[in-house]
Amino acid sequence: MLAEERREALLRIVERRGAIKVKEVAEEIGVSAVTVRQDVRDLAGRGLVVRVHGGAMSPAAAQAADTSRPATRPVSRGDAFGLIVPPGDYYYPEIIRGVQDAARTHGVRIVLAVSGETLTDNREQVRRLVAAGVDGLLLMPRAGLEPAGTEQWLAGLDIPVVLVDRRAGAHAGRLEQVASDHAHGAGLAVRHLAELGHERIALVARTESPNTPLIREGYAMACQALGLTAGPEYRVDPTDGPASTEWFEELVRAVEAGDVRAALVHNDLDAVTLVGLLQARDLRVPEDLAIVTYDDEVAELSNVPLTAVAPPKRAVGAWAVDLMRRRIADPASPLAELLLRPELRVRDSSGAFSKPGRHA
Repeated sequence: MLAEERREALLRIVERRGAIKVKEVAEEIGVSAVTVRQDVRDLAGRGLVVRVHGGAMSPAAAQAADTSRPATRPVSRGDAFGLIVPPGDYYYPEIIRGVQDAARTHGVRIVLAVSGETLTDNREQVRRLVAAGVDGLLLMPRAGLEPAGTEQWLAGLDIPVVLVDRRAGAHAGRLEQVASDHAHGAGLAVRHLAELGHERIALVARTESPNTPLIREGYAMACQALGLTAGPEYRVDPTDGPASTEWFEELVRAVEAGDVRAALVHNDLDAVTLVGLLQARDLRVPEDLAIVTYDDEVAELSNVPLTAVAPPKRAVGAWAVDLMRRRIADPASPLAELLLRPELRVRDSSGAFSKPGRHA
């Protein structure tokens, strides 16, 4: 079937039914969803159909549905959302589980892809998922792959996009987002250590984490609000090889000298390593160094169970699915940017939870 013949056939289906869903029509006429989307775009450009998320309507049906608002539809069982996640990081599985749980509850299928090393790789993953006919994209770009123009490119796709645990920036377009409020979480840690009497708090942060700038921002704002003197910052860069561990020795020496008595450490694995080095030098946690770690993936498994800031990762994943469902059901609803607040989990030396302000 020639392209023009196919578009005429598609137009007849739209006129007969009033509205179509791209995936269903693609299966019916035996072509890809990408081909049908291109045909819909062409017909819409001629004013013959009205494009809506996931399909098209006849002009008459769109007018009857009130042309001031795009048509709505419920998210149906069998809809598919593409999910693109960074590779090999212990932080993201809990978010993925939140996505899975919410998708299972609502009968939505998740198609998973792992982001590549370059922007080109990421665009190819998006292209493949769109070609596979997903109804929306849940996207966690790899750290460092958000150059200028990426948001505009994503916002220009034919399907809705929700950024997951990422912030879109000033040029978000029609991108929606749900993320942990990492700045707020860092502030919780600083306030807790201040309540324990510490007036100078060090910051240990991983340079490759997309959350580090927000943690640094929240740390600085909390220090300023509480009138604290910001302590030294130790930057952990795993790409530096053996040099990336030098901060451990530098910080331990500062603790031995009494220059550093409290620290916010991002992430748990670095905090657990630090505890071991301190104990090897006969230094005690929290007596010689009070630690609050950021992530709470393995903080309670440390030799000295650590107080930690716990981002609501599973809730972030569940809210991402919910945002996508709302966007597909009502394309004209207000665009959303959700920030979910982390929780401070205070532990004593036995690992038990206690009220904030009593233990480090």
